[in-house]
Amino acid sequence: MAELVLGIGTSHGPMLNTPPEQWGARRPADEANPALIFRGEAHTYPELAQARGNAFADHCSEEVWRAKHAACRAAITALGALVDDARLDALVVVSSDHKEVFGDDLLPQFAVYWGESMDHVPYSQEQLDGMGPGLAVAEIANQPDTHTLRRGHPELALQLVRHTSRAGFDPAASQRLPGGKWDNHGIPHGWGFVFQQILGGGPDLLPVVPVFVNTFYSPNPPSAARCLDFGAAVGEAIAQFPSDLRVGLVASGGLSHMVVDEDLDRATLDAFAGGDHEPLRDLPDAVLRSGSSEIRNWLVVAEAMRSTGATATVLDYQPCYRSPAGTGCGMAFAAWEPA
Repeated sequence: MAELVLGIGTSHGPMLNTPPEQWGARRPADEANPALIFRGEAHTYPELAQARGNAFADHCSEEVWRAKHAACRAAITALGALVDDARLDALVVVSSDHKEVFGDDLLPQFAVYWGESMDHVPYSQEQLDGMGPGLAVAEIANQPDTHTLRRGHPELALQLVRHTSRAGFDPAASQRLPGGKWDNHGIPHGWGFVFQQILGGGPDLLPVVPVFVNTFYSPNPPSAARCLDFGAAVGEAIAQFPSDLRVGLVASGGLSHMVVDEDLDRATLDAFAGGDHEPLRDLPDAVLRSGSSEIRNWLVVAEAMRSTGATATVLDYQPCYRSPAGTGCGMAFAAWEPA
């Protein structure tokens, strides 16, 4: 039978791939955002600055940015080493699609890709030029230099589809990704980050099963409780897969953004480290909006790993602010290693 031998969680926000002296490049986008979500409420940038008292100016110097960037990159390197050391046969990566693949024509709550391979396609210069302030420099690091085929694991993927269906979920199943926003059928940045930054890029990486969670978009993002229950079903599916595989799990995304909420992030990580996920069942949908919605990916992986008896070890947590009003990303890096 398959064995779930490692889980990891990693943020994948643009600041991780952006030279720290350029972190402020995203601030104009924050200032223009009419709905910066903080603790369930939407704010304009001036409203957020007033509510939080512009308390984070001291966190926005280049010296602070360089130190935080270095710490985050060290944690990413450490996660990559854990994956290498685990001698995995396959990796299940849980992340969220920003309507890069699935859109308003079809927006599944959960979806599993079960193709033999997936396209990992570099952005064109036109696509990079059309991205928002400060994004292109980060997103180019999540794609290979040339069109690359990444290996899937259709047998394991179908096990996830069938078992979670029997467990009361209704995952979509995709054998070929839709053309999507870029009209290239390519795997999006949440998985691209894992391929390029955690696994190191290159042409012949581990087989990956992409699991999509609609964290962002109305009307059907799953509740926190539903994500935990789905994660339990994913863990059971892997444990019952009748092949001698060493399998790893990845949560890609989060934690709080586009507004950093250290209290939310620390409470979430403390629950994972303590192995008691019940308080997280009640996380309100209103809080899990915008980038903070990607905490849902971590809920899936944490609950799947709980079936092994593993609790999370937090490698690092860095609240990375890019404006005095507190916009930015809570960058988290964690691992679950069964005894």
